[in-house]
Amino acid sequence: MSDKHLSSQFDADLNLVSSKVLEMGGLVESQIVNAMIALNNFDLDVAEQVIAAEDRLNQMEVEIDEECSNIIARRQPAARDLRLLIAISKTITNLERAGDEAEKIAKRTKRLMEDGASRSINIAEIKLSGEMAVSILRRALDAFARLDTVAAAQI
Repeated sequence: MSDKHLSSQFDADLNLVSSKVLEMGGLVESQIVNAMIALNNFDLDVAEQVIAAEDRLNQMEVEIDEECSNIIARRQPAARDLRLLIAISKTITNLERAGDEAEKIAKRTKRLMEDGASRSINIAEIKLSGEMAVSILRRALDAFARLDTVAAAQI
């Protein structure tokens, strides 16, 4: 095998794992949006969808983490590539945690509906917090996709 082949395969590995991170980020974003929709509309079906999708997020975290470990073991990256893989590992952990929070919102929404307390809750501040979280997540994912360190630092 030539060095070029190894390098292009390494680039393909990095691109694949980066794409999976963006896919996971998109799922987390939809989880947060749907959790907020469930809370805003007290929609049990949407809350159930959020709760059900949490398993997929957990699975994605494990898969991406394993892929990062495999790349490190097989390719022995240095400098920029190693930093990228470490950043990805930390990113997926935080994305999974954000998904956990969306699941908590959905579960709390279900409890509020079951307890009949949904009518007495003012969710304006919660809704604003959710919108802010989604905006920050979108900007962070965009910065990651472009590997824009300046935008990341601003976030």
